[in-house]
Amino acid sequence: MIAVAESGSTKCDWLLTENGEILAETHTKGFNPFFHSVEFIAEELAGNPVLSAHADKITKVHFYGAGCSSEERNEIVMRGLLKAFPHAACTVGHDLHAAAYATYTGEPGIVCILGTGSNSCYYDGNEITEVVPALGHMLGDEGSGSWFGRKLLSSFLYHRLPADIEAAFIKEYNLNKEEIFRRVYNMPGANVFMASFMRFLSGFKNHPWVEQLVEEGFHHFAEIHIACYPNYREVPVHFVGSVAFHFKHVLERTAAQMGFQVGVIDAKPAYSLLRYHMNQETRTNDPASV
Repeated sequence: MIAVAESGSTKCDWLLTENGEILAETHTKGFNPFFHSVEFIAEELAGNPVLSAHADKITKVHFYGAGCSSEERNEIVMRGLLKAFPHAACTVGHDLHAAAYATYTGEPGIVCILGTGSNSCYYDGNEITEVVPALGHMLGDEGSGSWFGRKLLSSFLYHRLPADIEAAFIKEYNLNKEEIFRRVYNMPGANVFMASFMRFLSGFKNHPWVEQLVEEGFHHFAEIHIACYPNYREVPVHFVGSVAFHFKHVLERTAAQMGFQVGVIDAKPAYSLLRYHMNQETRTNDPASV
């Protein structure tokens, strides 16, 4: 049995497959080695009823996650996986790799993540290249859920929200400055907390204030993470993540204004990633492909 996991900082999507058939789908918290320990990862996996029920039968795990961009950090996730799946051969890769594999259509392109965080790379079908780094929610993550959540919270605290959005925000969350400060400055997972407000913003996706905010974020992201590639107007630009999916209309408008072509938009790339690995398995087991 093979497990494929695609993880952001908020949520991790898991698919279990055997003999080419999907047996189960489940979700856990997102695992990021910047913030999570071996023990935390192992305990969360053991606490998931679907994964724990199949743990002894899983022989391979392909895990891709935010923050998994160095051997040291990947080792944290690897050890957590091995505790949970003792009979499995595990691989750990970066979420950018997952995005590239999931959106590849046979031609080179730019691949972007717009979820809790944001990032981009160039994938030609063989190699993944990054021009600028992802700086995380404190210094970067332009156009991401955490970036928009931060803008929403600061506008709320500065009393700069439109009256209808402010009233709805107060009714739904009943947050004050002290609680917001505690969640942002004194508790772990500030990026996930801020990104959680994307659900609220999605409810106002056609509101002029929200559209302007999202357009500003997408332009900022594109100027840094898309226009950095010299041929960004000549190749498709693919996107994964819920922010890109739910605000597709703003993203396409931004693309038209900046002169790039939107390719694939995939809110949940786990299924496309699974197809990629199933094709890899087929090629490996096919003598004619060797």
